[in-house]
Amino acid sequence: MQPYRVHHEDDLDQNINFREQFEKYLIHWKWFVIGVTVSLLIAFLYLRYTVPLYNATSTILVKDDRKGGLASELSAFSDLGMLKGAKSNVDNEIEVIKSRKLIKKTLNELGFNISYINEGRIKDGEIYNNCPIKIIFYNQSPNFYNEFHQFKVVSQTSDTFEVFINSRLFGTFKYGQSIRYLTGDFSVVKDKFNSENSLKEFSIRVEVLPIEGLADNYRSRLKVMTLSKNTSVIELNFVDPIHLRAKDFLNALVKNYNQDAIEDKNFIGENTSKFIEQRLRLIYNELEGVEKDAEQFKKSNKVTDITSEAGLFLENASEFEKREIETETQLKVVTTLIDYLKANKSEDLIPANILTADVDASDVINQYNTLVLERNRLLKTAGEKNAVVLALDKKIASLRYTVGASLQQLKSSLQIKKNDLARQNAIVEGRISQIPTQEKEFRIIARQQQVKEALYLYLLEKREETAISLAVTEPNAKVIDDATSSATPVSPNRNVIYIIALALGLLVPFGVFYLINFFDNKVKSRLDIERNTTIPFIGDVPKAENPNEIIQLNSRTNTAEAIRIIRTNLEFILKDVKEGLAKTIFVTSTFPKEGKTFVSVNLASTIALSDKKVLLIGLDIRNPKIDTYLQVPTVGLTNYLSSNKYSSIDELIVKIDNYSNFYVLPAGIIPPNPAELLMDKKVALLFEELKTKFDYIVVDTAPVSLVTDTLIIGYLADAFVYVTRANYLDKRMLKLPQQLYDESKLPNMSILINDTDSQKGYGYGYGYGYGYGVEVETKSWWKTLFTKK
Repeated sequence: MQPYRVHHEDDLDQNINFREQFEKYLIHWKWFVIGVTVSLLIAFLYLRYTVPLYNATSTILVKDDRKGGLASELSAFSDLGMLKGAKSNVDNEIEVIKSRKLIKKTLNELGFNISYINEGRIKDGEIYNNCPIKIIFYNQSPNFYNEFHQFKVVSQTSDTFEVFINSRLFGTFKYGQSIRYLTGDFSVVKDKFNSENSLKEFSIRVEVLPIEGLADNYRSRLKVMTLSKNTSVIELNFVDPIHLRAKDFLNALVKNYNQDAIEDKNFIGENTSKFIEQRLRLIYNELEGVEKDAEQFKKSNKVTDITSEAGLFLENASEFEKREIETETQLKVVTTLIDYLKANKSEDLIPANILTADVDASDVINQYNTLVLERNRLLKTAGEKNAVVLALDKKIASLRYTVGASLQQLKSSLQIKKNDLARQNAIVEGRISQIPTQEKEFRIIARQQQVKEALYLYLLEKREETAISLAVTEPNAKVIDDATSSATPVSPNRNVIYIIALALGLLVPFGVFYLINFFDNKVKSRLDIERNTTIPFIGDVPKAENPNEIIQLNSRTNTAEAIRIIRTNLEFILKDVKEGLAKTIFVTSTFPKEGKTFVSVNLASTIALSDKKVLLIGLDIRNPKIDTYLQVPTVGLTNYLSSNKYSSIDELIVKIDNYSNFYVLPAGIIPPNPAELLMDKKVALLFEELKTKFDYIVVDTAPVSLVTDTLIIGYLADAFVYVTRANYLDKRMLKLPQQLYDESKLPNMSILINDTDSQKGYGYGYGYGYGYGVEVETKSWWKTLFTKK
């Protein structure tokens, strides 16, 4: 075995570090087993008594008018441009479904605000479908359902029951009997659908829950969402301890949603119909008044159709003007002929073709012209005195007079005709001048008539459309899937709970030990020594079963084996000591109570058992502890150093019984000046003397952090054993022995750790206690867990 290792553990690879950390927690495996067992048991009890929750799901398709469609009730006015903002979309309908008003209506309709609870010893169970009774409230004030009320109904006989309120007997009543309570009454009736259960004894707690709070509770558990952004399909989810109730709630909620939408539509449609009827009556009266005005206007102005009559008047006026012009023209022609007739001789021809053919004068003129032509022809052959010519002259003169008279008569006739045409033309023009005013006035009346008539016909049409829409009002949502509930509860999830329990069963002990290790800065094992110092490590001493027991020849305890290993390691350190002189070993520590005296006594006894003459010296003269382990006198080293009473040190050395070579020099009385006493030359002379008499000298010295006693006499040692106690010394205090080692103030210094747990090797595994010839008790894990080591 190597006597010591001088290095840091910084070069340990990751595998060793991982193993070290793993084994640090593995030694507490029993607590991990307990933690897992307890957590799984708690999980089992939690699952046993926790009310499971079930999820019910329903799918509906709602109307979505985002693309411009209007509600069907309002389509009657769509062509008027009215109510264009009243569009339905999925987001709005989701909020309607989740509204407190709709949920409250559903809860009241289903009676969910009244709960029937079967009381159990540990867990109460709510009754939903198989309750043998039903409680009915009536004539209660509205505030009754906004307050919490609790009753307890206990069956007595098949016809009677007891009612308890606030744990006090309220009375014994019969089923169906009216019971006065607060401002109203209630009665308890047997459920006709559960007649068999009604015959059994029962004790049921009835709770009336505030409807407002209950609606908020149901609303918080109701989840409404769209399945995708491109559809108007909505999924409703509801979680409840009773899966049938969850299904009934969703189905009733959808039904009430559709019913509410239908009622809203019918309400709008009915109001629309009433409005149309009122307007029809009003417009009818106004239309009748306008038509009477039109009739009176036509009568007063003696017209039937102003447009047609205006055309006729214009046509007549044109005709009269034309005839008047013709008459004027003829009058001028006749006047011209009369003047011509007067200005010319009888033998001249009279123009005949300028008169119209239907005039009588035209024939006379033609006859006159014929006679004149005949006379002129005869004059070519006969003279003017010719009888024929003279006869013709008489005829011509007569006809000339006749022509003149005819023309005068024609002129008078045309003058009369002209005057008559002018009069008639004036009348027609007067009528024509009145037409624009009449037409303007009539158009105002006609326009009002047309507007009233069009509006009246429009309202008649919309009245029929509204009547049809009321007759065929469709629901706002189509149920795609009725509510269905899961067969297994969604909460608590048994697998998840057990996994969490298992994890907590491991993590809680791990966390506890991690925090203990994190905040515990005490030296635990050899690894702590080697990581924080470079001092040679010579071994560790496990916790002794009997702290005051001294190692004997037949000792096979872990402590005895550890001391033997330390003795062997010290031999490597003391190999350079001169032959013939005792190998002097000083034992010290940082603080008291670290076990340096225990190590000194047992190290000395162990060396003595190897047939070596050993002297144990108590040099912790401020706080001697050797008498705790060995029977020694109260006088000793200090008595020898402080007086000349003793001629030889041998007078104060005591031999220990049962050991052939084990001697002790007690510390003696506690002096008032320990440091000065140890600085005396007698100390060095004493050690020179003793080294010649013994093979080994083991010295129990004072702690180095409190006094300088050990440093004063440190030069007398061949080796120093520095004792550190596990779970006692702070790791930060290891800087002190490291400083002493670096400065070589303690020669051949080595370090050991005392009071370690032999079962907690932290990766090293001490392996003590083979039990040579000694029967070692093997404890069960249960005894090991609950018995003190």
